[in-house]
Amino acid sequence: MPWFPDFVGAAELARRQRRAAGQADPVGQYLSALSHSDTHSLEDVWPGRVVVYDPRAGEVRGHRQLHEFIRRNVSWLAGLQARTELVASTVAGSRAVVELLANVTEDGQEVAWPVAVVAESPDESSVTFRTYCTQWPVLGHREVRPPILDAAPVHIDDVVSRYQAAVAAGDTDTIVGLFTPDGYLHEPLGFREVHRGPAELRSFYNRLFSAGGGLGLQMCCVTDDGVRCAVESNWVRWGRHDLTPQAGISVYERGPGGRLAAVRIYDDVQPPAELS
Repeated sequence: MPWFPDFVGAAELARRQRRAAGQADPVGQYLSALSHSDTHSLEDVWPGRVVVYDPRAGEVRGHRQLHEFIRRNVSWLAGLQARTELVASTVAGSRAVVELLANVTEDGQEVAWPVAVVAESPDESSVTFRTYCTQWPVLGHREVRPPILDAAPVHIDDVVSRYQAAVAAGDTDTIVGLFTPDGYLHEPLGFREVHRGPAELRSFYNRLFSAGGGLGLQMCCVTDDGVRCAVESNWVRWGRHDLTPQAGISVYERGPGGRLAAVRIYDDVQPPAELS
């Protein structure tokens, strides 16, 4: 998972409620300094804790490691001719979830690469980034993503919780009924993998549950702005198959009538062999 310039916006969103009006944004200044390889000013601009949890690089911690991480990725992204567009932003308290669609060029063909980044700013001088995406578009295969967060009690009491209960139970009929008539689900592999409307959703979920039932996950963290609800979690079961716990995030977008307009998934979970 590369470092995209859009992460600057994620950090700014995460800090918006903590900043006084007119106050300079040290997060933006810090990331600008990183983008320009200005190592002399990093500690002055943002002296606190800086951590990135990356699907490929693992845990990147501190100014020096982050600078090297970004330096390597700037060159790599240039080779991929990467361009990004904003899909949606969800902000609650000191945390923001930014969904991006990166378009990269692999072997002369443009490939869509959905990416979600969580920026969490616990104080005025610190920030943590957690990125979620599949590695398939750039590596040609999936990579097991160990958990980033521990399971934790979370409270969701609406269509999102009903959807999650139906997924755990493998209940296709209930799930399809929870979507608006033109509601859709997009898979981690790209926006071409979109299932829209009752017929396509029913076909997708029937196949999803054909390995012995529903999917099990441990919820870890929720960012909810009333319209979108982003749930960071660890997947632990697929039908009859136990999984090595794997990190991911799903964003649920609410629509009219208390139903779901969209579900967007960002993970790299390998399905059971019978579904591959």
